[in-house]
This record gives sequence, structure tokens and C-alpha cells, in this order.
Amino acid sequence: QVQLVESGGGLVQAGGSLTLSCAASGRTFGTDTMGWFRQPPGKGREFVARIRWSGGVTYYAGSVKGRFTISRDNAKNTVYLRMNSLKFEDTAIYYCAAGWVAGASTQEYAYWGQGTQVTISS
Repeated sequence: QVQLVESGGGLVQAGGSLTLSCAASGRTFGTDTMGWFRQPPGKGREFVARIRWSGGVTYYAGSVKGRFTISRDNAKNTVYLRMNSLKFEDTAIYYCAAGWVAGASTQEYAYWGQGTQVTISS
């Protein structure tokens, strides 16, 4: 089992920045990909970004590319999501997920955190 704990959510004004963290513990050797997803109010869960533990290769959703940066600290088993130029439509619950050779689909991730709320005020 892998446990994921997100932190760093909160209320931010539009145009502002926020950094989310996801600390992984347990059998993390069984995963090679960490992803961030979000679920806006009344909508389904959508892909935001993902990163490989080894090599740090990243991939972003078009809606956040150029504004969000995913990174990892292998020594701390922690993944970060730096969010800049935040927009009202970025308001959502943000989830961290872990999987093996995972991409942009929720089905490719076996482990999920509890989520952290990000609210952007206009």
C-alpha cells in the first residue's frame, strides 16, 4: 500500500500563486509516476500534471501548461505542484495520485490522497 497526504491548499486571489505538496509513504517502490488531478465543483476529476520519479519527465494538461509546475524530491518522497497566475476556474479539490507507467487517466493510478481544497477568488 502507498499512502499519500496532500497539503498546501487554501484561498488565493486570482493572479496569485500557491504550492501544493504530496508526501508519499509505504510501498512507493511499486510506483513510478506521481500525478495531480483536480475536481472542480459539480464536475468530474480531471488530469493536471504528472511526473516520473526516475528522470523527472513531466506532462501537463493544456489548461495549466505554462502556469503550473510539477516537481519531486526523491529523498523526501514528496511531489509538489507550483501554481502561478491562478484563475477562478482553477478552483477545485486537488488530488495527488500514484501509479505505474501512468498517464492522464484516473484509471491508471492505484493510490490517491484525500484531496486539498484550492479556492480562487475573483
